[in-house]
Amino acid sequence: MEARSRRRNAPSSANGTNGHIGNGIYDVASGGGDSDNRSTARMERKAKRKHRVANARTRRRGGGGGRNNNTAAMCLISTVIFLLYFLVCLVFFSNLDSGDGEARGMRGLVKKTKEKLKKFRDKHRRGGAILAEEQEAIIDNSINKSNNENNNSNANNVSNNNSNVNNNVSKTTASGIPIGKWPVSIRDEEGMFEDIPHIGYAYMGKDVTMTVPRLWANDPVAIHQNKLMSRERALSIGTCVTPDPKTNSNMRGDKCPLSERTIFVAIASYRDWQCRDTVTSILSTAAHPERVRVGVVDQIVDGVDGSCDVPHVPCSDDPDQPICLYKNQIDVFQMDAELAVGPVFARHIGHRLYRGEYYAMQSDAHVTFTRGWDDDIISQMESTGDELAVLTTYLTDIVNSIDPMTGLSKRHTRPIMCNTEYEGGAQGKHLRHLSQPEGIPDIMGMPQLQPYFAAGFAFSRGHFVATVPYDMYQPMIFQGEEMSIGLRGFTVGYDYFAPERSVCFHSYAIGENSKARNKVPHFWEHAQAFKGTGIKAMKRLLGIVDMNPEVPRSEWDHSEEAKYGLGGARETSKFYDVIGIDVVKKTTQRHLCQFVHNKMHKQFMKSLRPDGM
Repeated sequence: MEARSRRRNAPSSANGTNGHIGNGIYDVASGGGDSDNRSTARMERKAKRKHRVANARTRRRGGGGGRNNNTAAMCLISTVIFLLYFLVCLVFFSNLDSGDGEARGMRGLVKKTKEKLKKFRDKHRRGGAILAEEQEAIIDNSINKSNNENNNSNANNVSNNNSNVNNNVSKTTASGIPIGKWPVSIRDEEGMFEDIPHIGYAYMGKDVTMTVPRLWANDPVAIHQNKLMSRERALSIGTCVTPDPKTNSNMRGDKCPLSERTIFVAIASYRDWQCRDTVTSILSTAAHPERVRVGVVDQIVDGVDGSCDVPHVPCSDDPDQPICLYKNQIDVFQMDAELAVGPVFARHIGHRLYRGEYYAMQSDAHVTFTRGWDDDIISQMESTGDELAVLTTYLTDIVNSIDPMTGLSKRHTRPIMCNTEYEGGAQGKHLRHLSQPEGIPDIMGMPQLQPYFAAGFAFSRGHFVATVPYDMYQPMIFQGEEMSIGLRGFTVGYDYFAPERSVCFHSYAIGENSKARNKVPHFWEHAQAFKGTGIKAMKRLLGIVDMNPEVPRSEWDHSEEAKYGLGGARETSKFYDVIGIDVVKKTTQRHLCQFVHNKMHKQFMKSLRPDGM
């Protein structure tokens, strides 16, 4: 007990080593218990306490320096380590190379980044259209430079030919708009065509390819840029017969005289004996046939059907026939009739024949034109003041429509597109245009605004073909194509008009022409070979234009949807709301023609922009 008590009360040494327990609260001076020693000890403890408090306050204010120095040292060490690691990685990865010579690792990443940056700069460097003459100068300089380099190199003839393919077919400017030339022909592009799948056989699971001309504008989105085109951009498309004397460019915009603006005429023909007569009519009645180029997709049975570019009488016997005189302005893509899968696919190939003409016209293969049709339709087109106008209609029957003496129209009426209705069938419910009302124009002095597009006749600026090409993924479609093109064009910004005057007339299989026209075969004579493909195609057609919301998007083909899809200037829902189409209930506004006749043009034309866009 005594020892334990003595230990508990034992004095501690000054340095706290002799018998020290606890945290120093029992600090007692050694050697005695007098008051002086106790007073001195208390003063020492008080001084130490003040020193500890001062140190603590200094550390809180950051004035101590020790901790900060440690942090700075750690940051420095970490930075050095990271830099060393980065240098090691850079050296190591930059020297990696794949077996085929393609850089990987850091070198590959740097290369790809530079390539993407260059593409971005090339696309946006100018922020819009360049004047056509500047475009031509840029491209010609580039081509000359390329040719000089080729001449100085040891490249073989095959390489040079491939270079020419790119120069002639795919020349584009930084703005994404191809360069147009005149005169032009796909015959000059021999060996430059491309292979595409025959979509009818592809949908049947069979591998059949076709060699076809390349699209003049392979990327429509690069032209319209998913927004309303500017007038400058639109005018950068379209060739002129006479090039600009200063720049030697055929792309002169609206500086090109009306009489020299080129016209491309697209015709899709299926075993039609009247096709050559239609081509003859186009060229023989034009006021300026030298500016007209005809592109025909001729689907025939070789040896049985006559070709569209072969006149009834050999050119050697009668060289003054229009087909003979203007043979260099006629491009015919001949196609085996057994490969035909409907007008949409044929017209898609027809759009592949376009080469940058100022205007574009689409016509059936059994149509007769009035004298001076080209001047007339251009005059009507320009009177709209709308750069994005498309003059289109169901044509009037040819019987008693053209004066045989003057070649002029005898009609004072014209049809207007306003009548459509849903119909069913194996391909599902879709809209089909019905018979259209014909009468004296409600609007005089210019074409009249209407809601719908007609495939049998359409006249527009050439950029319509470039930005709204026919969809190659729609085999065995007959009804429905007009709503597809019409809605896609609407979303790009195009407006549809009924011509004030008819410049051509259609040979229907009725009346005095019924016997002859009823002998013409139809593409569905081979329908059994492509059975079921139309159902798949219709799902895609309706899906792209938002007309089948009840069908899951996973159920239809989305191949190249950007190329053959919608624009960004307008929404399809706006069209449906204004025109009165319910895509859910599958109903249409029954009194639409009343609105089109009396109100549509007057109300909507007020919104046309001052620049005609």
